[in-house]
Amino acid sequence: MKYTHDAIVIGAGAAGLTAAGGCALFGLSVALIEQGAMGGECLNTGCVPSKALLAAAERAAQQGERLGVGLSKASIDWASVRKHIENSIAAIEHHDSQERFEAMGIEVICARASFVSRDSLQVCERLLRAPRIVIATGSQPMIPPIDGIGKVPVLTNENLFAINELPRHLAIIGAGGIGMEMAQAFRRLGSEVTVIALARPLERDDEEAAELVKARLEAEGVRFVSGEVTRCDGTGTDLHLTCNGGETIPCSHVLVAAGRKANIERLDLAKAGVETGKDGILVNARRRTSNKRIYAIGDCRAGPRFTHVSGYEGSNAALEIALGIPAKADFSALPHCTYTSPELAQIGMTETEARAQHGDKVHAVRQQFADNDRAVCEGASQGFLKLVMKGRKVLGATAVGEHAGELLLPWSQVIAGKASTFAMGSAIVAYPTRADISKQAAFAAWEPTVFGKWPKRMARLVAKCRRIGR
Repeated sequence: MKYTHDAIVIGAGAAGLTAAGGCALFGLSVALIEQGAMGGECLNTGCVPSKALLAAAERAAQQGERLGVGLSKASIDWASVRKHIENSIAAIEHHDSQERFEAMGIEVICARASFVSRDSLQVCERLLRAPRIVIATGSQPMIPPIDGIGKVPVLTNENLFAINELPRHLAIIGAGGIGMEMAQAFRRLGSEVTVIALARPLERDDEEAAELVKARLEAEGVRFVSGEVTRCDGTGTDLHLTCNGGETIPCSHVLVAAGRKANIERLDLAKAGVETGKDGILVNARRRTSNKRIYAIGDCRAGPRFTHVSGYEGSNAALEIALGIPAKADFSALPHCTYTSPELAQIGMTETEARAQHGDKVHAVRQQFADNDRAVCEGASQGFLKLVMKGRKVLGATAVGEHAGELLLPWSQVIAGKASTFAMGSAIVAYPTRADISKQAAFAAWEPTVFGKWPKRMARLVAKCRRIGR
């Protein structure tokens, strides 16, 4: 059988759309197969609706007296909040629409695909074949094996934003980024919220920064329970969670935010010779599978699961497929952000990770938002920026504070070696801005050298010569 396309992409989320679009821009014949909604999880049930909800919750939090201004108690209309979420999705979805990608020359097929050989796919009644295939089928919420959970109407990110009423008491299983964001959002909108997690909240982030976020949520009324849920009972909005410590938590809604698993079950990967592991499809640094004709990018493969990573891998796959240029994934400057208030942003290594790898060669440079004039004027000076360094090299940066995620871009350039702390420390930054904290931290990293023993000797020598010259 002849090839039907130059490349076939399975999945129209962030990874698949980028890969398919990139290949099409290079002039290749591309088929894009999607059995669900265009845009995938991020647009429809993930990043976009969750950030729209957080924005609504932020508005609700602007009440009481602050900075000399008193605001009346917020009036929450859940139907209108849902409408805002839907409008946000609608305003963005044209970027991911079938029409847009068909206009690029891509054949978009709304159906399920499964492998029949190492280079062929069955799609409805058609057999498609290409020399390069990209799997970008994403991930789905992982439901932990809790006794009774299959009989309880639990929520995940896939149905959370479509509920008809604001939860009276939302119990959240899991305290990662999704769990913490939704805990604060629903608490600010008026729900009672309990978070149950075995590990500390935001366990993969800097511990001090994570504790600061947790403290803010607790101050706003979120309750944290350390432990493991062992049983779920109840019907409708009369639910009960039993923890391993014996405590029973009554609630109206249960949100499971305990991780994700790859969407690969119905692809018949064995027929394609594609190996998998417990976290998804196994890939090398170029995102090639055990079948070198097939790539796996985004959440379906073992590795970090973020929308920006999916886009990055999609670009790499398109470049390699179109031009044959090997493109290895480099996550040394990988950013991520939890969009609570305060935000917790991380790029590169945390201090704990760096010390585990490099020991006493690591040192940290800190700059407090309490010393940032813009933050002080806004009455939001909680938090800090921490640089994790080995000598003069920045291994990572942690920022916790309002809009902390906006500070990561320059540090991605520094960690990648495309800029330097010296250059950033000597840059002219608009005053007053929160971005000035990056300049101050970079300057602090060089301060011992700039004002060290030899520069001081030089300054004294220059001063002495001037006195003699006079």
